[in-house]
Amino acid sequence: MAAESATRDATGSGEVVLRACDLQVGFDGRILMREVSFDVHSGEIFCILGPSGSGKSTLLRVLMGLKEPHGGRVFYSGQDFWAGDEESRRGIMRGAGVLFQGGALWSSMTLAENVELVLQQHTDMNDEDICAQALLKLALTGLAGFEDYYPSEISGGMRKRAGLARALALDPEILFLDEPSAGLDPVSARMLDDLILELRATLKTTFVIVSHELRSIFAVADNCIYLDAASGRVTAGGRPAELARNPATEANALRFLNRGEGVGHEKETA
Repeated sequence: MAAESATRDATGSGEVVLRACDLQVGFDGRILMREVSFDVHSGEIFCILGPSGSGKSTLLRVLMGLKEPHGGRVFYSGQDFWAGDEESRRGIMRGAGVLFQGGALWSSMTLAENVELVLQQHTDMNDEDICAQALLKLALTGLAGFEDYYPSEISGGMRKRAGLARALALDPEILFLDEPSAGLDPVSARMLDDLILELRATLKTTFVIVSHELRSIFAVADNCIYLDAASGRVTAGGRPAELARNPATEANALRFLNRGEGVGHEKETA
């Protein structure tokens, strides 16, 4: 089933900032997913979900420009990403930020230094402005006062927020999050969900999130697609609550999503 319902503008923003067209993704010559098509709209929180081995993280790597697809096309605001040369792809990806699953912070650097490194490498800002921007991004993620701490000195939830602060360093239009709630206790996961919603509201940032954490999916997602490992295709798309209630939804997706019903954590919709 095509993910036509996933292309609706759930947020009312309208502009398509990311479009996947008939993507084929895989590794070592093995195709995991084929005919993957969807739109992500400006200001939307879009989730990619599915069971282990379905190709969620591989698809995310293709969208982030870290892995070339076996087929299909990716467009950023109308620009054909993989049709361009390496320099043009780097230019496009400067408008994106990434939070990797483990946070990927440099352990030998303080939180402020981790954020500053991005600005030092990709801007011509002076040291004073770089420091000010790093402090601002850490404050935005609830880490004011922890600038001089090292990653080993803070909790797992705080490390995720520090990784998010670094991802925000260049004021990206779109943020990619790979399993942001993985390994977190329920309280820390809820705080991270609330932060994602707050950042979307204040910065108008678009999020593309890979997750199998159903509480988080129901809490934050405007739209989602379900990757079915058995068929190697997108078999459902739309709002999580709608998919869970829709008897026409493909059976595996329905069972997957129904496990999230009644979590007491679902985002309100208009």
